[in-house]
Amino acid sequence: MIKNKQDWFLRFVKGMFIGSGFILPGVSGGALAAIFGIYGRIISFLANLTKDFKDNVFFFLPIGLGAITGVFILSFFVSFLLGAYEKMMMWFFIGCIVGTVPALWQEAGKKGRSRQEWFILFASLIGGFLFLYSGAQFFPEVSQNFWTWMLAGALIALGMIVPGLSPSNFLIYMGMYKAMSDGIKEINFSVLFPLALGGILTVIVFSKLIDYAFKKAYPQLFHFILGIVFASTLMIVPTDYSSFTFFHSLASFFLLLGGIGLGAWMSRLEEKYT
Repeated sequence: MIKNKQDWFLRFVKGMFIGSGFILPGVSGGALAAIFGIYGRIISFLANLTKDFKDNVFFFLPIGLGAITGVFILSFFVSFLLGAYEKMMMWFFIGCIVGTVPALWQEAGKKGRSRQEWFILFASLIGGFLFLYSGAQFFPEVSQNFWTWMLAGALIALGMIVPGLSPSNFLIYMGMYKAMSDGIKEINFSVLFPLALGGILTVIVFSKLIDYAFKKAYPQLFHFILGIVFASTLMIVPTDYSSFTFFHSLASFFLLLGGIGLGAWMSRLEEKYT
């Protein structure tokens, strides 16, 4: 019985770390699940919901509760820091993403990297940047409503299904990241309900499709994702420094280095434990 309690608590703690991947830029919930050795079982469960349903529900219950707890706790810190030190925190988030790039690059090329993959990478990078840049020009703010929160939930779910994909930098670009953190912190159901609905629908509709796509075209799909990640990261680099002092610049530099260190450390953990 004690062993079962210890195992339940261990899965709860793992869930808390995985939950951090849903809200921390540069960190993938799917990659963290791989680190803890449960990614394969998660994908198997999502792709075959009726198979061993009862056993899987009991297995994933503490993980799910831990993920919710991790997201809720981290949202307090993110909400405060983005409100008080937005541009400096952006550099920390950019560092987190940059720190994971070597591991993402290695993962994308583990089944080979031909001219086709190079073309897909550059096409998705340039096309993604132009699309996001034009979107920022014509639609400077994404309206926050039921449907856009569903889209945010779908992106978060993709971060679990696709290891290495961090949805948070897309949410930062869309201007929804802080509002999402505030909504989670305040338990705002007008945010939480569509987030959850978008995530659940994405898992149900896309888990088998993505599993199939990765089996058939892994390097092509991963290089496409990599290009989009690069493009979205470029779009969140702060450009207005009119209110910056020397201290702000110095703090931003060290936060960037700290983010790179955190992203690289998480990547090394993934390599070690996967």
